[in-house]
Amino acid sequence: MTLRFSVLASGSTGNAFYIETEQERLLVDAGLSGKQLDRLFQEIKIDPSNLSSILVTHEHSDHIKGLGVFARKYKLPIYANAKTWQAMEKSIGNLSVDQKFHFNLEEIKTFGDIDVESFGVSHDAAEPMFYTFHHQGKKVALVTDLGYVSERIKKIVESADAYIFEANHDVGMLRMGRYPWNVKRRILGDSGHISNEDCGLALADIVDNNTQRIYLAHLSLDNNMRDLARMSVNNVLQERGISLELMDTYHDKPTALFEVS
Repeated sequence: MTLRFSVLASGSTGNAFYIETEQERLLVDAGLSGKQLDRLFQEIKIDPSNLSSILVTHEHSDHIKGLGVFARKYKLPIYANAKTWQAMEKSIGNLSVDQKFHFNLEEIKTFGDIDVESFGVSHDAAEPMFYTFHHQGKKVALVTDLGYVSERIKKIVESADAYIFEANHDVGMLRMGRYPWNVKRRILGDSGHISNEDCGLALADIVDNNTQRIYLAHLSLDNNMRDLARMSVNNVLQERGISLELMDTYHDKPTALFEVS
């Protein structure tokens, strides 16, 4: 087996990502209730009692809602950076000392046969970071909750075999939508979320012949639609002569397990 993964859930109502090899089974974020997470794992026929660890990206509730409950139920170690631990500890409840580990920003940590690289992103959290996963020459990049995509991030995530990449909103829908202006300004700002078009522009700079699939993630329920996101990102890529399979993600159901070949 090479790398296999599923986007268990993605969006402002909750985020969770699962990735595995023969040796390791990692969960990134637990932004749904413990009961919902159990259901999502059941749908992809994975027993969460076999998980190795949970990695955390940042402390926003749509990424840690079920973290404490799930970690206690399955006695799982949690990895996060120091500022994220400080920001989320009151929200996740008591954990034993042997469940709390540090994973620093800009660090590469090995979990069994997966090397995981963390990198910082511009988002309005304590110290938000996301991950690339490396196994037997294969690379999967998880990149959401971005205010903007810096050249540094592009360099870290370039040439991945698969991307889970944020396409949060359509700018026109957001500007015309029901959100108050201060929320719109936050989303559009450098510490908010990136649009469909910005997603396409970033991907055009980083994909290459290795790239097999792109999953469009963290779509807003109010300010985006899956068909619109796919069309907008695809238009930008096609303008650059790039043709790639764009996959949907969902806020309430997992994507099928995909094996990076």
